Amino acid sequence: MAKRISFQKGLSSVLFWSVISAAFIGPGTVTTTSRAGALFQGQLLWALTFSTLATILLQETSARLTIASGKNLGEIIALQYAGKKGKAIHWGIFLALAFGCAAYEAGNLLGALSGLGFLTSLPRPAITLTLGFLCAGLLWIGNYGFLARLLGMMVAFMGATFLYVAFFSPITPVSLASGALIPHFPQGSALLIIGLIGTTIVPYNLFLGSGIGTGQDIREMRLGIALAVMIGGLISGGILLAGMQIEGAYSFENLSRALTSTIGGWGTALFGLGLFAAGLSSAITAPLAAAVAGSSLLGAGNKETWTPDSRNFRMVWGTVLGIGVLFGMLNFRPIPVIILAQALNGLLLPFMAIFLLFAANDRTLLGKYANGFWANLFTLIIVGVTTLLGLHNIRLALDSVFHFFEEGALFPVFVTAGFSMALMIVLGFRVFEKEKADR
Repeated sequence: MAKRISFQKGLSSVLFWSVISAAFIGPGTVTTTSRAGALFQGQLLWALTFSTLATILLQETSARLTIASGKNLGEIIALQYAGKKGKAIHWGIFLALAFGCAAYEAGNLLGALSGLGFLTSLPRPAITLTLGFLCAGLLWIGNYGFLARLLGMMVAFMGATFLYVAFFSPITPVSLASGALIPHFPQGSALLIIGLIGTTIVPYNLFLGSGIGTGQDIREMRLGIALAVMIGGLISGGILLAGMQIEGAYSFENLSRALTSTIGGWGTALFGLGLFAAGLSSAITAPLAAAVAGSSLLGAGNKETWTPDSRNFRMVWGTVLGIGVLFGMLNFRPIPVIILAQALNGLLLPFMAIFLLFAANDRTLLGKYANGFWANLFTLIIVGVTTLLGLHNIRLALDSVFHFFEEGALFPVFVTAGFSMALMIVLGFRVFEKEKADR
């Protein structure tokens, strides 16, 4: 009989893996989820339910690969793709991830600044530099456990803030259950559905989870990831419900006013603190994730040059953080760059999901910890949805520049959906045939 996990160990594991929640709940999540609530009430909660479950499965697979094999995700990729072609793949994945982290970092710091803007009238450049030095100091320490627990406490505070506000949302239990469990597609909601899924399932988090998972126990890891990501999903849901209270055009200011009218004069302070916590926690995890991805992908053959206190590691997170601070000082949100980053990460995510699917079925690598039938089935569904999401994001990015199709055109939707379905069928046939042969 398996030994039970003690409450203390379970709580410690949840706090440790809260770094994943801290990474995906940033200002972009606050914006997307609260806008979804403002425009469509609780009808899009199901997208958060799906993306939360998908995140749990993918993060568990990534961490399980590392714990069971003793190799991080980059080392496993190196085993599968060796030689010059393999190095090109490693660099391609790393540059796409680092580019995305740098683009999102600007939004993270500007989001934290927006939160502080509700609380103080200090000059933005001074606050930006202070936040930059704070993040740099925490990252310089290089202690994953300390950072993970600190971020876990920030997530707990942020969650308490938004969930308290969500308690006052005008939604019935029946509508809440319907929105969370039954897919709804109200007119004009496609972009927000994609945004809700894309803001939760983040490719660089797979490397972050793999990088910090070394030395963990599999049972504790599974409990920690499941509960930490579920808490993150609940917080995202709470933000969506809080957004239902907005009247008029969507903006942070109108959301703040709505909260003030609902819970009193301290609603503005609560929202400001919650937005600040979301921005600061993600401002720490985005540079860290880029550095961990670099260590995993580029340091497979020379680990000594990619330790947390190494020049390479610090150069990566320093560059990502520096770009964010620069845009914060200029008070400039690089929307075109972020759109391109979303397109690149949208394309990368299905590739990473497919790689995880095949790696998790490698019984020579994982033995008894290889995927079973249900894990494969659910991963295939995630591959299909993320492929659809990635292709749609790329199509939108191209359309914003070249205007290939009219707004609302159905043809590209059918093409991307058909391709995603065909890919699921082909991959499913290969995976289940291999599983049958290995029995």
